[in-house]
Amino acid sequence: MARKLAGWLTLLAVLGGGVGWYATYRPEPDRGHEGRMSLGQALGRGADPTGFAQVDRPREFRFPDDHGPHPDYRTEWWYYTGNLHSADGRRFGFQLTFFRSALRAPAQRPERTSAWAAEQVYMAHFAVSDVAAGRFHVFERFSRGALGLAGAQAGPFRVWLEDWSVAAADRAASGRQPTLRLHAAHDDVALDLTLRAAKPVVAHGDRGLSRKDARHASYYYSSTRLRSSGVLRVDGREFAVDGLSWMDREWSSGVLGGDVQGWDWFALQLSDGQEVMLYRMRPADVAPAHRPGGGTLVPAEGAAQALAAGDFRIDVLATWRSPRDGTQYPAKWRILIPRHAVDVTVTPLLADQEMHTLIRYWEGAVGVQGSIAGRHVAGHGYVELTGYAEVTGSGGGRFGQR
Repeated sequence: MARKLAGWLTLLAVLGGGVGWYATYRPEPDRGHEGRMSLGQALGRGADPTGFAQVDRPREFRFPDDHGPHPDYRTEWWYYTGNLHSADGRRFGFQLTFFRSALRAPAQRPERTSAWAAEQVYMAHFAVSDVAAGRFHVFERFSRGALGLAGAQAGPFRVWLEDWSVAAADRAASGRQPTLRLHAAHDDVALDLTLRAAKPVVAHGDRGLSRKDARHASYYYSSTRLRSSGVLRVDGREFAVDGLSWMDREWSSGVLGGDVQGWDWFALQLSDGQEVMLYRMRPADVAPAHRPGGGTLVPAEGAAQALAAGDFRIDVLATWRSPRDGTQYPAKWRILIPRHAVDVTVTPLLADQEMHTLIRYWEGAVGVQGSIAGRHVAGHGYVELTGYAEVTGSGGGRFGQR
């Protein structure tokens, strides 16, 4: 994204001293509002970015190093989402995401000899959308970056939290993306996938510098078309699955302005071989047509093309209300990119793909139908919606509205 902005994980630093608790915390799917955190807290408003490396100019990405961690920046994430199908056409969506957050700026980190000592903490989310069954499975974990419980490394690439992981399955030649193995399991839901890149890495924004608003930017790149195959287990059944995945990488040290309520993010993989990434920030009291945003159009062949906020329009066609607390989310969209003659409708494959985790947000698999330059196009993708629970939800509890 735009999706995961700097501060998305600042909640870990906010919770600070209780790092030991993260290793064992597992939220119950419907535990109510107590213990939940609002988007404002998660974004770490008021947190001091002093002493961390800053995102203030474009940089050249260097691989494989940039696949690994950037501990001098405050937060970063590895985001994997995808749409899968079995041989008989049963459809699934999945999300496996890892977030790292630094507890202190580099110069403030003391010499520590204990194996338990940690300067980084990790959060991971794992979700599976079972479209035919109409079920959405959500799991969440936290841990410290110590004792091998969680971490990230560039060579060979691996990011993990306990037994959830994404790792290189081969030694990629210089400049090539490695084949990846993705694994996550919790209770009777498990996913084992092999991911192979069909396109080069895409740098978003200005050569990888993605500006979210006047004060905040991140370094951001993606693998927009990962051919995926493997095994999915759900409700006691195993399915051989194939499909396409999308990988996002971002890191930053800044925090969003206090007027930003959240963001909407779209990652669409189209049947003509193109991909589209779009995002809109939602500052308070700013009309939709004037909200900051950006995106990237990735053609079937050739160089990716950056999109400014004025290059596209996102119209909400329907809404969905959460049965948990009444939060209302957009639930169907028309996306227009006039300069490229794109006119598509995006529809969730399941209405309820709400991440009822410590931070409440909606992220789920979607279908795409429409046209590009008058030719029919279809596809699938993922959408993320944050900040709606904080703004419109009716939940109370110690942290206020969700």
